[in-house]
Amino acid sequence: MLRTKELTKTVNSQGQGLTILSDVSLTVNEQDTVAIVGVSGSGKSTLLSLLAGLDLPTSGEVHLAEEPLHQLDEDQRAAVRSQHVGFVFQSFHLLPGLSALENVMLPIELKEQKRAKERATELLEKVGLKERLQHYPNQLSGGEQQRVAIARAFASEPKILFADEPTGNLDSENGDKISDLLFDLNKQLGTTLVLVTHDNRLAERCQRIVRLEGGKVVADEASKAVLDKTAEL
Repeated sequence: MLRTKELTKTVNSQGQGLTILSDVSLTVNEQDTVAIVGVSGSGKSTLLSLLAGLDLPTSGEVHLAEEPLHQLDEDQRAAVRSQHVGFVFQSFHLLPGLSALENVMLPIELKEQKRAKERATELLEKVGLKERLQHYPNQLSGGEQQRVAIARAFASEPKILFADEPTGNLDSENGDKISDLLFDLNKQLGTTLVLVTHDNRLAERCQRIVRLEGGKVVADEASKAVLDKTAEL
């Protein structure tokens, strides 16, 4: 589903080259759940942007669903994202002028799929917002807004979902609920999940944890939950 080779990102900082990522090589298979962790400034969000084709690497390769993102222009990368990718962000990124239902319908309509209203309604019911379909983002709590964002992310039935600190703006109770929803829907729909998080509990729910330090991968290993389950067998 996702493969990188010697992925490197360098930017110009005060007239000098600053390396944010260096020689990152990863493989993510279909239906894998992978957490990318590390301290602030380690390159997590930059890596996520490159994996999703939101930015281009300085060198190296990134293939998403067999598409060479590093060789595509912005319009071509946008077409790949539209076909294969869903996103969940820390700050929700809902359109304020649209209701919860309309926010979730939008990606379905953009893909010209049928039953947009019915599909969006089903997803909002799954995330516990049956009574909030016509509410606008400013009428919803932070936890409710993130539920809408999750429903929207899964609406177009993406092959891979990228989540950037999906519980970062939520208290622990709402964060736990959002984590449950994310993994429940991911399992039901067979989606590949790649997330960036500072939350160790969220990371441990993934099958693999990739740790970055100074823009380099210093660990790529099975999570404790997976190891514990393997030991039980």
